[in-house]
Amino acid sequence: MVAKATGMERSTQAGSISSGRTSLGIEFGSTRIKAVLIDSQTYETLASGDYGWENRLEDGLWTYSLDDIWTGLQSAYAALAADVEERYGQPLATTGAIGFSAMMHGYLAFDKDGELLVPFRTWRNTNTHEAHEKLSELFQYNIPERWSIAHLYQCMLDGEEHVPSVAYFTTLAGYVHWKLTGRKVLGVGDASGMFPIDPKTHDWNKRFIAQFDELEESKAQPWKLTDLLPQVLVAGQDAGTLTEAGAKLLDPSGVLQAGIAVAPPEGDAGTGMIATNSVRVGTGNVSAGTSIFATVVLDHSLAKFHPEIDLVSTPAGEAAGMSHANNFTSDLNAWVSVFSDFADALGVKVGGGELYSALFNAAIGPQADPDAGGLLNYCFYSGEFLAGLEEGRPVFARGPESRMNLANFMRAQLFGAFCPVTIGMNIMTRQEDVKVTSMVGHGGIFKTPRVAQKILAGAFNAPITVMSTAAEGGAWGMAVLADYLGHADMPLEDYLESCVFKDAQSTTEQPDPKDVEGFQAFFEQFEKSLPIERAAIESISLER
Repeated sequence: MVAKATGMERSTQAGSISSGRTSLGIEFGSTRIKAVLIDSQTYETLASGDYGWENRLEDGLWTYSLDDIWTGLQSAYAALAADVEERYGQPLATTGAIGFSAMMHGYLAFDKDGELLVPFRTWRNTNTHEAHEKLSELFQYNIPERWSIAHLYQCMLDGEEHVPSVAYFTTLAGYVHWKLTGRKVLGVGDASGMFPIDPKTHDWNKRFIAQFDELEESKAQPWKLTDLLPQVLVAGQDAGTLTEAGAKLLDPSGVLQAGIAVAPPEGDAGTGMIATNSVRVGTGNVSAGTSIFATVVLDHSLAKFHPEIDLVSTPAGEAAGMSHANNFTSDLNAWVSVFSDFADALGVKVGGGELYSALFNAAIGPQADPDAGGLLNYCFYSGEFLAGLEEGRPVFARGPESRMNLANFMRAQLFGAFCPVTIGMNIMTRQEDVKVTSMVGHGGIFKTPRVAQKILAGAFNAPITVMSTAAEGGAWGMAVLADYLGHADMPLEDYLESCVFKDAQSTTEQPDPKDVEGFQAFFEQFEKSLPIERAAIESISLER
């Protein structure tokens, strides 16, 4: 959301742009690539641009092509630059710093000549279950199916021909950063979704690397794991500058200048922590989009190994526990599209924001039963580890005596979307006694006031705060991380509190006992009825 400004404020902002007192963040989300330019003094958004894209299922694996990546990046940046030109009457020639972030995990593997060996395999793929089980058992540390090392090891187990030729593998953010700066580095938060991080050194866990290299499949390779991994950096460290070739790749028009400092590339979990001021011990956030994850910065090490909990790092390297669900808004958006088609059929023109607002508010309206009236919805477009599913099929189900109305239908949509992530959160807070001092929600679903916030408060039985920056999301958070390059003399958490969020406005929704009770009843039925989902997987083809 671009800040509304008076004539004098706009003049000041234009001066910030021309002098480079700005910071640019670009994040590759699952369905949208967004670019955000912020003022380095006020942290307000000055301009933005985006580009919609979708992953494709090819040969049973979810992927984006390299052409998709670069077309999307250039288009999002061009939209941002056009927004700057329109608002401030000047080209965007430079900025104080730049940062790139993306959805975490996945597998981008390159040979010694920098050529991609196999199509990009995204976090959404769950074909790595064998690797997840074997590595988790070996390390006694959860290695989720999404993690880059699980993808690499699964390729080794499957005897894929490209494996001996791997010279480097990284995440999407790491790949983009490499091509624009020439540096093979990764922010520690994103790195923690590739391979375990040692919380003391803020670097790769050397003991686990040694164990990996001793595997029979590893001994058969011409490389050692450390030869393939990027260098790990914490927030504020030097990650290189935009090269001449990188500037032309980002902005083919040639207006953007080279030499701009670039922050360590981060994952969407890390930028979510930044956007919600959740990097201090005990703070947590829920980032909701195509996938959803709830992250809490840990006050102590977990007593047991839990496959449902990812152990990741903040951008400063602090240990955090994450409950990650692969599925969230894809099914919800599909149903909203059906309602949009219905409105069109009636000749009624309804904007997207108005439609979402009306449907979401129905879920907490007087016609909604606390437990969604016995309706069930499974939003599984893809596999979901937390639910024990290797594949997914979206399913809506109800009994003949269920109370079917719009309010309950939408409540079931939201309840069902929040169910998987709740599994991991319950483990952290109930079994491991992780203390949470604050939980902040962010992402597009929180644009509609109160609704998702109220539903989530009931699901987690905890207060949920939404800040005025909630809709800005990861691109804004990445812009803040880029700006931190100039403030790295103070701890990241102090910088956020004393500079970025000192005047931030927020609202907090306390859990309503009726919502808590209703969600619990829904959740129990959700888990009991999972055989419905498994039957759908067996009987409905994955591809049309």
